[in-house]
Amino acid sequence: MTATHDPEIPILIEDLTVAYREEPVLWDVDLNVPPGALMAIVGPNGAGKSTLIKAALDLVDKAAGRVLIFGKPYIEQRQQVAYVPQRGSVDWDFPTNALDVVTMGRYGRIGWVKRPGKSDREIALHALQQVGMEAFAQRQISQLSGGQQQRVFLARALAQQAQIYIMDEPFQGVDATTERAIITVLKDLQADGRTVVVVHHDLETVPDYFDHVLLLNVKAIASGRVSDVFTPDNLRATYGGRVDALMIGKGA
Repeated sequence: MTATHDPEIPILIEDLTVAYREEPVLWDVDLNVPPGALMAIVGPNGAGKSTLIKAALDLVDKAAGRVLIFGKPYIEQRQQVAYVPQRGSVDWDFPTNALDVVTMGRYGRIGWVKRPGKSDREIALHALQQVGMEAFAQRQISQLSGGQQQRVFLARALAQQAQIYIMDEPFQGVDATTERAIITVLKDLQADGRTVVVVHHDLETVPDYFDHVLLLNVKAIASGRVSDVFTPDNLRATYGGRVDALMIGKGA
């Protein structure tokens, strides 16, 4: 890939390698996420999907390569990016309510010293409304179901008012109502010109939910529009032939 500092490209990854205990988890990955894309990252367990987004967010060390957000390192563009980690990585027993959790999404803009003002609370409440959780604003997060917790975490990301949204398995273990709520929000973000990247595990829903996809198995197998790269051959190359017969038959 040709090196570039194009400020129009939301996420540019070049020659990215990440290793744990000298064992490569990602190897020489290139990725160009175009503006306004709704992109899935899919691949088998251990493919490096979560590691890829964590490396992009400077949460894990890179052995080689670089990541640019709108042409600059992530540390210079933090306010442009909202991140939703896996729900299992969060301490949901922390004594706080849903509205306070969502309001935390404002601290990146107002700073950790300044207290959130009325406008910040209004933005947080609107974010809860977007995910259908406004009625639970005062509910302790430990009292919410798993799907409700996931929607609260998505609302916190919405409150950041970012240009790029990166999510790690947001559909994992949620009920059908929450899944519909999440995909509606993602498509609304895309319609508003935002760029969304999602680590995803359900191959069958990729063509319905996303317009771009990265097929990853330590190396980048293929990336681009779903209609172009989500093919039986690429799926076989990604999953080593262990692809459900239904998906192979559909050919995307």
